[in-house]
Amino acid sequence: MTDISTTTRPVNLILLGPPGAGKGTQARMLQDRFGLVQLSTGDLLRGAVAAGTEAGLAAKAVMAAGGLVSDAIVLAILEERLDQPDVVAGTILDGFPRTAVQAQALDDLLGERGQRIDAAISLAVDDAAMVARVSGRYTCGGCGEGYHDLFKQPKTAGQCDKCGSTNMTRRADDNAETVGARLAAYHAQTAPLIDYYRARDVLTEVPAMGEIGEIAGALDAIVSALTTQ
Repeated sequence: MTDISTTTRPVNLILLGPPGAGKGTQARMLQDRFGLVQLSTGDLLRGAVAAGTEAGLAAKAVMAAGGLVSDAIVLAILEERLDQPDVVAGTILDGFPRTAVQAQALDDLLGERGQRIDAAISLAVDDAAMVARVSGRYTCGGCGEGYHDLFKQPKTAGQCDKCGSTNMTRRADDNAETVGARLAAYHAQTAPLIDYYRARDVLTEVPAMGEIGEIAGALDAIVSALTTQ
């Protein structure tokens, strides 16, 4: 692992990309390579509620009442998380911000801590190819091994290579129509955010339709460059 904890301040990244673009896979690889910590909105909320922090209790009360957790509470939970020692090297934000208003609030929060968003990395996909990629996925119900109609079929049809189970499952929303709608919604919601970070000269687009290792290499180069600034 490359140690970047000796830099003058943490390195903070945002990964943007539609469902199926590989954000989770790439974030885990960046964690292993650079010691950055992936922070997703869902994990942050669950962790704060479980820990019983002040912001976590506020979120719990809102959710118990069936409401939506406000931006202010999410930012308070994020601030609590940034005080933990394991994020000394930096973070990878996934799922927040989602709007330009949230992005400005995040900039303000980080600015108060002498930090900033160093790079917003957009994993660029081809929509038609992404529909084929996501809608062809299925999983072994026994061990969780992933397969695909086109790219990764088991050696014996209908039987998992890893555990031998014949219980193969598909997510109900992994179909061409639903995936296409999710992609359209993503582009509509994320376009202002991409413009926001492009205007601040921290946006980088990385083609995300290639091999995992190729994409990881491009992300490594971005983070490595940030650590030498």
